[in-house]
Amino acid sequence: MSQSVTLAPKLDEAIRELLEKGPKRKFNQSIEMIIVFKDIDPKRPEYKLREQVFLPFSPKKDLEVCVVADGDLALQAKSLGVKNVIDKQMLEELGKDKKKARKVARMCDVVLVQTDLMAVTGRVLGPALGPRGKAPLPLPPRVDLGSVLERYKRLAVVRIKDQPQIQVRIGSEANTPEELRENAMAVLNVIENKFKGLSNVSAIYLKKTMGKPVKLKLR
Repeated sequence: MSQSVTLAPKLDEAIRELLEKGPKRKFNQSIEMIIVFKDIDPKRPEYKLREQVFLPFSPKKDLEVCVVADGDLALQAKSLGVKNVIDKQMLEELGKDKKKARKVARMCDVVLVQTDLMAVTGRVLGPALGPRGKAPLPLPPRVDLGSVLERYKRLAVVRIKDQPQIQVRIGSEANTPEELRENAMAVLNVIENKFKGLSNVSAIYLKKTMGKPVKLKLR
């Protein structure tokens, strides 16, 4: 049995405590999982981690998906309700204004790009996206954009950068406790595969946007 599976009852307990704790807010708060590591040096390449995880359940708090496209694909994106559709002309303008490029990089959680615009997108937005743990993602020709958008609503990026910890959104208050547990387990599976177990994990916390963290009882 994997170590992450054995944590399921403790996750249930922590999620229940988190959802019951603190005053109700006037908005749907995100729920994040914070994983703190021991005995790893994040400066060493073998401990670096950046992996996309498609959670079993949508966090029910939309990511800001931006689409870089021209022509029919741009029209399709707009018809599907994508608020930020960036065409080639807009890209060229962003290339002349680094401040605006950084603003776009902050605003967009996911950047989906028409394949023939990948090179210019990488040049213009790559320097602003990279430090934020984001990257342009290619859209294949004749893609079913609606399905892709639905899939990316479940995206979580599991990342170790400069500190020995991971902080990742696993859902929101609108998710059921069972959905939050399954999403948390999906993230823990990535950690377990990377480090051949969870022995390097020293602490796990769950936290609402405006709340105090709840610590899992690991042992």
